[in-house]
Amino acid sequence: MPAMLRTALLALTSLAAFPTYASDGGCGEPVDTERPQYIIGYGSLMQDDSRARTSPKAGPAHPVEVEGYRRGWFSRGAARPGSTWLGVQSQPKSHLNGVIYQVAPAEVDATDKRESQYCRVSVAMSDVHPLEHGWAPDRDAQAWIYQSLPDSIAAPDSKNPIVQSYLDVFVSGCLEQEQRYGLPGFSLECLATTDGWSEHWVNDRIYPRRPSLYQPNAFQIDRLLSSRLSRYYSRVRIESGG
Repeated sequence: MPAMLRTALLALTSLAAFPTYASDGGCGEPVDTERPQYIIGYGSLMQDDSRARTSPKAGPAHPVEVEGYRRGWFSRGAARPGSTWLGVQSQPKSHLNGVIYQVAPAEVDATDKRESQYCRVSVAMSDVHPLEHGWAPDRDAQAWIYQSLPDSIAAPDSKNPIVQSYLDVFVSGCLEQEQRYGLPGFSLECLATTDGWSEHWVNDRIYPRRPSLYQPNAFQIDRLLSSRLSRYYSRVRIESGG
């Protein structure tokens, strides 16, 4: 199993420093209904409540490290304008941490609809490394990850910033895994294996002076972000109501 926290420093370089790699397979490859199906979550799908809205019958999420992909703030989509979201691209020698969970074929279809601005591509099970002691996915299974489409890739800017409400869902999912499975540093690894951080970042939480009313993990999330992303976090602006 690869050691956690191999990435000691955040990648703070611009998107231009990272080439784009095409997927080895096609977009939306056929699902073999005779084989177990797994989805790899790396953003909002890491959080229990968010994932359950699309896959209420899914199996439990298990923490994993995935080789060959980089995660970053570079995904745009016409269906959700005004923000920049997390995405992944295939990139040799890169890795990220996330979750993997088993679903029925119908829930693959449901996730395709949810992630319509991404491309579902297959991931070799040899590139998926469980971080939970004593558990491993079926090696004969199909595993899927939702990769950013080439024409959706763009860095955050003033009109399409990183938004705190979405970031909260991502980091909450990381904290859930860290606490549930006793994985010190898992949340920090989430930040360290995410690039594209930007000063184009807005706090759109409701009543941000009392954020715990609406985001129970607000103070824990903020401590984590301020300790590891002080260059950007110190410049986050409060989103005005109008």
